[in-house]
Amino acid sequence: MRTPFEDLVRDLAPQVLGALVRRYGGFDTCEDAVQEALLAAAVQWPTKGVPDNPKGWLITVASRRRTELFRNESARRRREEVVAAQAVPEPEPPPAVDDTLTLLLLCCHPSLTGVSQVALTLRAVGGLSTAEIARALLVPESTVGQRISRAKQRIRADGAEFRLPPPEEFPDRVAAVLQVLYLIFNEGYTASSGTSLNRVDLTSEAIRLTRQLHDRLPNDGEVTGLLALMLLTDARRPARTLPDGALVPLAEQDRRRWDADAIAEGVELITRSLAETPVGPYQLQAAIAAVHDEAERAEDTDWQEVLGLYELLNAAAPGPMVTLNRVVAHAMVHGPLPALAHLAAAEADPALANHHRVHAVRAHLLDLAGDHESAKEHYLKAARTTLSQPEQRYLEARARSRPE
Repeated sequence: MRTPFEDLVRDLAPQVLGALVRRYGGFDTCEDAVQEALLAAAVQWPTKGVPDNPKGWLITVASRRRTELFRNESARRRREEVVAAQAVPEPEPPPAVDDTLTLLLLCCHPSLTGVSQVALTLRAVGGLSTAEIARALLVPESTVGQRISRAKQRIRADGAEFRLPPPEEFPDRVAAVLQVLYLIFNEGYTASSGTSLNRVDLTSEAIRLTRQLHDRLPNDGEVTGLLALMLLTDARRPARTLPDGALVPLAEQDRRRWDADAIAEGVELITRSLAETPVGPYQLQAAIAAVHDEAERAEDTDWQEVLGLYELLNAAAPGPMVTLNRVVAHAMVHGPLPALAHLAAAEADPALANHHRVHAVRAHLLDLAGDHESAKEHYLKAARTTLSQPEQRYLEARARSRPE
């Protein structure tokens, strides 16, 4: 659980970085300086207290550190930085543009790979240290450091500027930001590997950053839809695992443990968004999540509505996971045998070839059809091909519990 101090530091991180980049330029050097200022705050503030103007304190410390870093590059720049350091004002004037939004767009620059975008977003906008990102993504700290370093070098080499993109590029750039935030959330909600099903540090960070984006783009339907989707999905987290970490599927969860406030907020967001803005894929996913969350019992789920929404989603943004979820919804409306035929056709997609979720869905459908022996076989296949240990334990338990 993060402390109020940690939340303050992370909220200020993009504002401080934005202030330095606007004043000095040079994203990479400024980002290094801000990280050192955040480290200084982490050491000093808990014992000495938070200063009256924490943002100004961080800007001053980061500016001085940035000056020290930059001095080493050339004598000419060293003279310029001495002057700049002496001119650092304590109160920061209002920015000409929104720093957090600009930083999100810069970190998700199209020249960067997806993994680099994720790492750089968590570092520059989320305020996480390299070690924290490594723990969250379950990769070595050196790997994260290399990704961030390469990302900053690429931004510098491409001459990317700290400014909002031109209007014609803005929709695509925002779409890239949404995709990165979606990836961060999904990796946290169902970790692709490791011993834990959830990575709460990642889901919390994704929701926090998406909230910030929504504050700045409140009339963007897809931004609203993504925030609603995250809230409606994360609301089920308390009931997704048993005390021993075992996975509990949606149909078997104790819905009294779901976060009612998050559900109410998510439903309100998606209801308003669907009524007021053009409909996009994140809104459709949020609408599906709302149907599940508003059902008091699993058997009360309106599967006809879920299937209709998946048909719309498949038309708007087809993908392998959409296909699998649509097959499950089809089974709940039309029965398992037609759904098995749809699943067999779906396997022609190379992305689904031997995917553990295909085996798991087939096992579930075979179970519904009464073929428990074949279901057992496919539960075991799914368990062998997943890298998530909680999923593996769940699938093996399902296989063991099949009737003979």
